[in-house]
Amino acid sequence: MGSFDVPLDDERTQLDAFVEEYRNAVEATLDGLAEEQVRRRLVASQTTLLGLLKHVTWMQRMWFEECVGGTPRRELDVVESADESFGLTDDDTIASVTAAHREACATARSIVADLPLDTVVTGHWTGPRTLRWVYLQVLRELAHHCGHADILREQLLASD
Repeated sequence: MGSFDVPLDDERTQLDAFVEEYRNAVEATLDGLAEEQVRRRLVASQTTLLGLLKHVTWMQRMWFEECVGGTPRRELDVVESADESFGLTDDDTIASVTAAHREACATARSIVADLPLDTVVTGHWTGPRTLRWVYLQVLRELAHHCGHADILREQLLASD
């Protein structure tokens, strides 16, 4: 279900639809590309298509598992900073990073399933916020990085 399928639905349904749409969109930027292509650096930073998917996986884990779920970052077995989350190891592949992304999304869905949007969550180091705010932040980051991924994909396809 996409965002255009729910224009008159309740706010939660709309937020879920937008988040899911962007989760799927960032994954789709890898479709049909080779491992070498998704690891190729086309900009000065370490941003790559595979690195972007790895980062949005990390980002969602931070907001949903740490901030909403209350699991401290040190217990999540993740890198500490957003910058580090783009880094790729030799073991990272399209399949492994996509699987990790899907697992993080499933966990996020489970964590928020029974929580109203007005729930105040306290697991973020900067202080409390509502679940609605977390949804909006995740949506903002997903949309932002989908734009990056679209441009990188366009550059890859034009250069090969």
